Amino acid sequence: NPRFAGDGAVSRQPGGRPAMRTGEPPGGRIRKERACSKSEQNIESLFQQHATGVGSAAYPQGRDEVARQLQLIAMEPQAVQNRDDLFVWPWMGVLVNVPTEWKNGRHVGESGNRLKEKLSCFCPQKVIPLWNYRGHTGNAIVEFGKDWTAFNNALAFENHFESEGYGKLDWKAYKHRRPGMFGWVARSDDQKYPGPIGDYLHKNGDLKTIADVENEEARKTNKLVANLASQIEVKRRHVEELECKYNETTTSLDMIMEQKDQLLRAYNEEIHKMQQLARRHSQRIIDENQKLRSELESKMQNLDLRSKQLDELVARSESDRRNLEHEKEKNGVKTKHLKMATLVQQRADENVLKLVEKHKLEKQVALDKIIKLEQQLDAKQKLELEIKQLQGKLEVMKHMPGEEDSESKKRIDELSEELQDKYDEMDAMESLYHTLLIKERKSNDELQDARKKLIDGLQTITTGRANIGIKRMGELDLKSLAIACGRKLSKEDAEVTAAILCSKWEADIKKPEWHPFRVVMVNGKKRELISEDDAKLQTLREEYGEEVYSLVTKALLEVNEYNPHGRYAVPELWNYKEGRKATLKEALQHVLKQWRTHKRKR
Repeated sequence: NPRFAGDGAVSRQPGGRPAMRTGEPPGGRIRKERACSKSEQNIESLFQQHATGVGSAAYPQGRDEVARQLQLIAMEPQAVQNRDDLFVWPWMGVLVNVPTEWKNGRHVGESGNRLKEKLSCFCPQKVIPLWNYRGHTGNAIVEFGKDWTAFNNALAFENHFESEGYGKLDWKAYKHRRPGMFGWVARSDDQKYPGPIGDYLHKNGDLKTIADVENEEARKTNKLVANLASQIEVKRRHVEELECKYNETTTSLDMIMEQKDQLLRAYNEEIHKMQQLARRHSQRIIDENQKLRSELESKMQNLDLRSKQLDELVARSESDRRNLEHEKEKNGVKTKHLKMATLVQQRADENVLKLVEKHKLEKQVALDKIIKLEQQLDAKQKLELEIKQLQGKLEVMKHMPGEEDSESKKRIDELSEELQDKYDEMDAMESLYHTLLIKERKSNDELQDARKKLIDGLQTITTGRANIGIKRMGELDLKSLAIACGRKLSKEDAEVTAAILCSKWEADIKKPEWHPFRVVMVNGKKRELISEDDAKLQTLREEYGEEVYSLVTKALLEVNEYNPHGRYAVPELWNYKEGRKATLKEALQHVLKQWRTHKRKR
């Protein structure tokens, strides 16, 4: 067929839709009155519920479905001469006078795939040749689909054949007296016409007007909106229940922390008292030993004096000498005993010193345990710290008992019982904490998924400079660089210089080995700030000024905050009016506002 030999047989509009034939009535495609204002109001209400941050986070697939319905509402069929015409739906076309030949006792013709290739410019879904007992009937049905795009393709199919003189009226006028295929859109008279064409259309299609199809789509959209609104309400109630449980848990944790602080204070006071008692006991032992040493030294001096007096009396008489010798022997024995007592006393002193050192070591161990427990206070669960402190208290009680053994044992039993209670309480609290943590993470994942999809959507539809949009965090602003360079250079030189700077510094920012930051403590937390001593940044400031330096350091801080590992620019929802990261609620309100504006323009 020569009408399908070239690519220019039918002109096409942008997006692949076939254009209307020439000779169309003035006014082109006339916008018809929409019969689904109620559906639009329901969809607007649904988007308002999504703006609260509940619907979109809980059912992101529902939001996609609403977007698809909005796209279908915005799509319109081409104008037809009579909107009350009954078309065969799904939209179908009729091909007649398809070339056939007599072969092997029956009529044969081109296959459906071959015919579909010839009609590919009209985007048919498939082409079905009609056969009977004699073979190919020379007729075929072209199926286009159910949506408005398929309807427009079907009208383009019909307009093309009419413009070539091979339309339905031409077929009725010429019948078989003219070679070539004839085609048109199937309507009610085609379905009622006896023969293979009417039989196929009656079996595989229904008769509907344009208004029937529009009303059916509006009904489906209203039903979808009602279902989504119901699901959003259920999810909102579920979130409120989780908030109540979270508040109860927070209150309980505050009470437990207050109890922990009280026990910690009592524990520290008890340790302080025990240390004071140990110091007093050691000091008393040392004082007693010093007193005994002084007494022994005094006795030794008296014995020496007595020995000298006896020596002076030796010469007086032999008897006195023997008495003196006997007295000396007795004194010698006493002296030997006193020396042995002195040695024993020295050993006792050494043992006392060792005991004091041992007590100091035990106190140091106890203090080390306390320090270790305090260091683990931030890293471990609060109730676990409470248990460790009770364990440390029991260890101190066991290693440093006081004078009242029965009371110490009673105290140890009380602490052991309290420790077991805390174990039970910690198990219950950990179970509740993990349950709430899983639910919180799930809700957060849903919110992050909704935020990501909203960013992807806004990147494709955002135009102009709106208050809410997408900002690439960590990307240098070429326009701002050109303005800053233009203060010292001509406009042409500034643009070239800005392009070179933008390319160079974006490459430097992506290098992981370049990290021009310093760590400072702000309100007890570590925070990374730009290091003003970095050689590259100093050179940039000296050569191009403070404004260019600020733009580069701003991009550095953004990439360090939003993508420190990948070090490449990432898209983020941004409130340009307030110069900050936009919330999910603000972004949804912006989308709803744009949709309302677009609806009013239509």
